[in-house]
Amino acid sequence: MLGPTTFSLGAGFLAVAAIPVSEMEPYSCDTFVALPPATVGNRVIFGKNSDRLFDEVQEVIYCPAAVHNDLEKRLKCTYIEVDQVPETYAVVLSRPAWLWGAEMGANEHGVCIGNEAVWGREDISKEEALLGMDLVRLGLERADTAEKALDVIVDLLEKYGQGGNCAEGKEFSYYNSFLIADRNEAWILETSGKYWAAERVQGVRNISNQLSITTKIDREHPDMRNYAKQRGWWDGKEEFDFTAAYSYIDTAAMMTSPSRYCQGYKLLDKHRGNITFETMMEILRDRPSGINMKGEFLTTASMVSVLPQDPSLPCIHLFTATPHPERSVFKPFIFVPHISPLLDTKSPTFEPERPVAKKPYVKPDRRHPLYQKHQEALEMISNSKEKGKTILDKMRKLEKAVSEEIESILQSGHLDEEKTVNLFPQYVKDEIKIYQSNISS
Repeated sequence: MLGPTTFSLGAGFLAVAAIPVSEMEPYSCDTFVALPPATVGNRVIFGKNSDRLFDEVQEVIYCPAAVHNDLEKRLKCTYIEVDQVPETYAVVLSRPAWLWGAEMGANEHGVCIGNEAVWGREDISKEEALLGMDLVRLGLERADTAEKALDVIVDLLEKYGQGGNCAEGKEFSYYNSFLIADRNEAWILETSGKYWAAERVQGVRNISNQLSITTKIDREHPDMRNYAKQRGWWDGKEEFDFTAAYSYIDTAAMMTSPSRYCQGYKLLDKHRGNITFETMMEILRDRPSGINMKGEFLTTASMVSVLPQDPSLPCIHLFTATPHPERSVFKPFIFVPHISPLLDTKSPTFEPERPVAKKPYVKPDRRHPLYQKHQEALEMISNSKEKGKTILDKMRKLEKAVSEEIESILQSGHLDEEKTVNLFPQYVKDEIKIYQSNISS
């Protein structure tokens, strides 16, 4: 497969030759959830790798809760405007820096959402509408439970539709599946155009870049079956199978294929009953399965969340904000009042522009401070075995400190809010110091 050609134009801009969607293999991401009793400590564990084009920068941002008094003022998403709501919740988002929505994130009520690109029988709409990433953010901003987030997404899907280019400077469009979790439950929501099916999760579940809901359908679009019957995808007699009807996947062989979906489920199932947040981090770092992706599409950012079922304990969300999870540090974020600005994972802002495909497409250099230092460290890891080992050892030591702090908080129930407001930014600074000290030595 040919990769995109990138070259510098100076002044913080890069030129990227566009790649037609027909020449790009349909890669996507992997999202996982494990619920008690599959986990340790009565915790819901959520995890996601965001697999995107190799040169795309993903930032981690915090948006506080807000009250919107002027409901006549429309909300601008990536491409279109939608109606605003009276109140939105605080969210932390990991998102491609060029767009409004997010690949994954969480809100102050412990709701987590990740999305995947999916393809099937229905033609993908290139008409600009809501991106799946916009729907992730809207669901987090507007819902305080997982099922309410599902309601938000399907209502917006019905009203505004989904579609538009999903990559900056390249032609790449898809429909979406979503994994939505909170402290008590999780849902899979899979879509094809405006049609959808939803499955309430039991035990462990994952999604990848394929439809996966078969005959266990707990909620659905009211016309979903009739539409499949009209299109000749279902005869109306056999038991309805959403994936079989709306995609080309042989569901009988789905769990025996070499796909990332199958391999991801095997990894979850292998650890069933003993899954911790560290387990989820290791699954996201797994290379043999293809879950930790590299190449033209690679894992550009990762997220793991710990959602205790005890409401007196805080939900803790860990983000890398950098690619290559096995060479990144998961850093914790906890919602408390007056969060310090996340300056080192915030990309530079530029004048509004439309991410359309041009030859060559001129796009800004969106690397945030952590991303820049991480890139330099990756180069050193590749070029110097001795310095590379030193850097990686220090990164693992820092992450061990993260794990110990998380466990201390969850075991004791004590949260130092003065320290927590700066928790994520401080760990980011500590990570940058590791890179700077070794790069300059």
